Amino acid sequence: MGQLPHLTSPVTLGDQAYSAIREAIVSGVLKRGEKVTERGLAESLDISATPVREALRRLEQDRLVERAGPRSVRIAKFEEDELREFTMIEDVLRALSARLAAQKSTASQRREMNALLERADSLRAQVQDAAQGSPAERELVVAILECMREFHTLVDQASGNPTLIQMLHMVDAFGADERRHSVLSEVSSERRGAVDERYQQHRAIYDAIAAGDGDRAEKLMRAHSRTSNTSRLSMRFSG
Repeated sequence: MGQLPHLTSPVTLGDQAYSAIREAIVSGVLKRGEKVTERGLAESLDISATPVREALRRLEQDRLVERAGPRSVRIAKFEEDELREFTMIEDVLRALSARLAAQKSTASQRREMNALLERADSLRAQVQDAAQGSPAERELVVAILECMREFHTLVDQASGNPTLIQMLHMVDAFGADERRHSVLSEVSSERRGAVDERYQQHRAIYDAIAAGDGDRAEKLMRAHSRTSNTSRLSMRFSG
């Protein structure tokens, strides 16, 4: 099992454990299908088993873990048909989020979105100078993808709809790590343009949101989400 960060604050340890374990699942530190125990997670997080137990109950509700025994769970692993249905749901939710963000985002939220895109643009320039397939190139691509992930979070928040945000929070956990590996795979296979394509898609979505054009923001986000999900599913189930 991968190493998780130690938790030291005695306040809301259940919430902290939930966030830490969920992030470990989303990032791939905890692998799909991997069996973990309450004791093992508690030791890795440096806390007692009680908040871990609480966190795992919540993660079961999110369908990110499945009970494997009285004190153990397995990280959920889904079949192709079910994952394809998840992506269809995500495409619709993200498109709606972009539409609402175009209608309801504040100037401050739009500045945050733009700042992330500017940072990603700066990192893109550095990618061009990095050696193809080098560790430096990979680190830069991962940093760009993190900017894009944060961009989606900002768009979700700008939608101003708590129910939609909660639903997106759940579906986002079903493929973030695979999306990252999908783009890294494209880059390593001499498709450096994959990073630029992702960036340009996000820039176009932002421009539509900034212009208050809900129809265009929805259309662009739906197309972007579908492209991203098709790519990662193809990578996962090829062969």
